[in-house]
Amino acid sequence: MNRLAGKVALVTGTAGGQGRAAAQLFAAEGAVVVGCDLGAAGSEETVRLVRDAGGRMDATAPLDLSDEGAVQAWVDDAAARHGGIDLLYNNAGATRFSPIAETSYADWSFVLRHELDIVFLATRAAWPHLVARGGGAILLVGSTAGITGSRTNTRIAHTATKGGVVAMTRQLAAEGAPHGIRANCVSPGMIRTPATESDVLRADHPMHTIAQAIPLGRIGDPEEIARCALFLLSDEASYVTGANLVVDGGWSAILPG
Repeated sequence: MNRLAGKVALVTGTAGGQGRAAAQLFAAEGAVVVGCDLGAAGSEETVRLVRDAGGRMDATAPLDLSDEGAVQAWVDDAAARHGGIDLLYNNAGATRFSPIAETSYADWSFVLRHELDIVFLATRAAWPHLVARGGGAILLVGSTAGITGSRTNTRIAHTATKGGVVAMTRQLAAEGAPHGIRANCVSPGMIRTPATESDVLRADHPMHTIAQAIPLGRIGDPEEIARCALFLLSDEASYVTGANLVVDGGWSAILPG
């Protein structure tokens, strides 16, 4: 407990899934959580759950993280109200899956905007506040898609963006080190969330039986990603920067069959 005591933690995409799990855990560990999401109802529910459990959280919703001015205002307002920023968890994202031959430029651009641009905008906005604080930590969310290809889930744009996120992590670690800013990445495999339940885990999707190919034999839970995020953002990971922690039940570590 209290591993984030006294920290101000910005978390994007807190209306549900992994973002909600992180907000609840970070608050339970003593952080003041500042969230945001496009979904107002889900965002309000997360804030209620955190406060009912005795935690401190506020959130802005709806917030379009691809809107440069809106992101800057969200970050600056959080810093002004809470006296600074210590942590940024770039959790939010939205994607579209398709093979390259069927990927329109509009779909390609949508994925880059909602999985790469939003990470850049939030990180750039938070950067001077972290520098002013004399350090802090940033966490990005990659994916197994950023380190492996897939024959069952055609996802050329998603693969490109998540590979980009992993590369951004390393550059942020290089640029942040002189300021005491650590930057790391957590790359989930298949996690059971409302988004995956309605897409790749549907009964008619080729990947709905994917648990059979995962060495640990099951789909992951959002709370399991949140616990890894907590470690990487906490002082327990004070000597960890530029790392990409793959959390996938061993999925990407073995050859199929």
